[in-house]
Amino acid sequence: MRGLAIAFGFLTRLPMPKVAWDVRAQAASLKWYPFVGLVLGALFVLAAWCLRHMPSLPAAAVMVTLWVIITGALHLDGLADSADAWIGGMGDRERTLQIMKDPRCGPAGVMSLILVTLLKFTTLSALVGASLLAINRSADFPWPLILPPLLARGSLVALFLTTPYVRENGLGAPLRGAPALGCRIALILTIAAPLAFGTTGLKALVAAFITGYLWRCATLKRIHGFTGDTAGALVEMTEAATLLALLL
Repeated sequence: MRGLAIAFGFLTRLPMPKVAWDVRAQAASLKWYPFVGLVLGALFVLAAWCLRHMPSLPAAAVMVTLWVIITGALHLDGLADSADAWIGGMGDRERTLQIMKDPRCGPAGVMSLILVTLLKFTTLSALVGASLLAINRSADFPWPLILPPLLARGSLVALFLTTPYVRENGLGAPLRGAPALGCRIALILTIAAPLAFGTTGLKALVAAFITGYLWRCATLKRIHGFTGDTAGALVEMTEAATLLALLL
């Protein structure tokens, strides 16, 4: 169960018991990523239900703030680094990888953070305002909000199963040894979960698949694989895309 604690410790800022972070335990943590997403989604559902009597704009602002605090802005950092590298790299693989290691944030990175956060904020506001997730009904929980964090973390499992990790000593390097069977089971359960929400869940699943496929194609073409930063960017883009799908 150390893998479970490491998955929560890495992907969230939720308090976890201290465990040894050896390579084997880190590799075992990958199969728990979708479960972490499920728990995050449940927390966001609960938060949205608690905010059901608040006007939609401040409710959405609080939701986005909680989203960033609980995840520690981990994936936002990857999104900003990827945006800077993709524009500044000028199509060159080595330059792109070099820029992603630069701790400074350029204008492309700043704008990527603004735009993705704006998408999340406005989409959540619209969902709350239109009562599309039953947020304004006292007895019902907005369960579809489970899907964006779940599908985004599930996309990381799919990425590690299908795409080369290009850095030898990056944060994601130990995950290359993740147990394939456990990861495949986690991925199957992740794909099956949205189907419980009918057409709404299917739209979110399709949005997550398209986002993941297109970003995987882009990273394979540019850097012949993926890095931790591009994985973080995938999480943020998948969350935004699935939220938009819930609004359709």
